[in-house]
Amino acid sequence: MSLDTVVEDIRDEARARAEEIRAEADEEAEAILAEAEADAEDIRAERAAEVESTIEQEREQQLSSAKLEAKQARLEARRNVLGDVRNDVEDEIAAIEGDRREDLTRELLTAAVEEFDTDDDLLVHGRAEDEDLIESLLEELDHDGSFGDARDCLGGVVVESDTSRVRVNNTFDSILDDVWESNLGEISDSLFEQ
Repeated sequence: MSLDTVVEDIRDEARARAEEIRAEADEEAEAILAEAEADAEDIRAERAAEVESTIEQEREQQLSSAKLEAKQARLEARRNVLGDVRNDVEDEIAAIEGDRREDLTRELLTAAVEEFDTDDDLLVHGRAEDEDLIESLLEELDHDGSFGDARDCLGGVVVESDTSRVRVNNTFDSILDDVWESNLGEISDSLFEQ
């Protein structure tokens, strides 16, 4: 065998080996590329899921925030309506006149005076506009009493005595406060039936 044949055989063998190495490298590169593409796809899917989750969380937060704002606006509107109703009731009570005002004031004064001893000297406070009425009602009672300071109220009386520490607040305002507080749920239900 000649040297040329040996060289040619070695070259052929080297070429075959190089082709084999190149084929293995191509195969390995394809496997690495396929693995990288699979990893990239997994990462893309994971990121897409994270983005979708973040979007959903933000949507839920915005929806929750919007619901809370709507609820607060509804409550504020209800408070305003209840305040308007309360003001209307106060206006109606303040506008009571004549025999009705006299009868109501008499009942409140009589109930208040019953809390004191008969020999107590009473000081009766009330609305400035009701001073004459209160003084005339005091003349009907068995107690000594006089009109005290005018009070900023809707009507009724506040009675106190120098000899005792008792003060009885029988104003229209105090009665309205009690009635309003006890019936606020009922008032609200009837105003805002769903």
